[in-house]
Amino acid sequence: MKIVGIIPARYASTRFPGKPLALIAGKSLIQRVVEQCQKAKSLAEVIVATDDARIAAVAKQFCRVEMTSPNHPSGSDRIAEVAAKISCDGVVNIQGDEPMIEPAVIDVVAGALKECEMSTAATRITSPAELENPNAVKVVVNVAGRALYFSRRMIPYLREAASRSTAEQLAAFPFLKHLGIYGYRRETLLRLVKFPVSALESAEKLEQLRALENGIQIVVVVVEHDSVGVDRPEDVEWVERYLTKQD
Repeated sequence: MKIVGIIPARYASTRFPGKPLALIAGKSLIQRVVEQCQKAKSLAEVIVATDDARIAAVAKQFCRVEMTSPNHPSGSDRIAEVAAKISCDGVVNIQGDEPMIEPAVIDVVAGALKECEMSTAATRITSPAELENPNAVKVVVNVAGRALYFSRRMIPYLREAASRSTAEQLAAFPFLKHLGIYGYRRETLLRLVKFPVSALESAEKLEQLRALENGIQIVVVVVEHDSVGVDRPEDVEWVERYLTKQD
């Protein structure tokens, strides 16, 4: 299969305007994400999909750029515009704010597309604070590793342990945190974005629920790596410290 990595990037952000161009240890955030993606063995090409000329001007220095409409409601809609005009069998949607995305995670998500229409990744939750955090999306899967549901709430509900502390509940069940990376077969992605925003998607503000509500199965690959996103300006300093330790 020919798999292409597409990184949706927009300039507007409520918490961090211009985030893709923020410098992290001398390189823009978008460059760091692209460089990690280019290390993945499964991707034939890495493309930045943006509606902003400033992002495009920077990204063109190190990868292919495709300009898109400014009116897309989600990252999936943005990458679908690009997928519709290129030749490929599948697409991996990589978040543009994760400068430390592990190339091996990209590879396993891409590899899962050989057996399914859509794929993603998850990791074990080890922190009680993360279990309670609505920004850390939880996922439950069936015995075949297909997603049953994604939620910002703690799922499943542990009836017998519900009165215990979060730490005790965490010890009682292997809760999974969803990582914001998606693999799609090209035809599945193009079909998905034609569906209207679903009721569950609207309620939870999670675009992957549109796929589940319309009968698209999602394989969830459990990995050891945990992603760290840059959501606010203060996250830049944390990432810089991390990169210094890695060096």
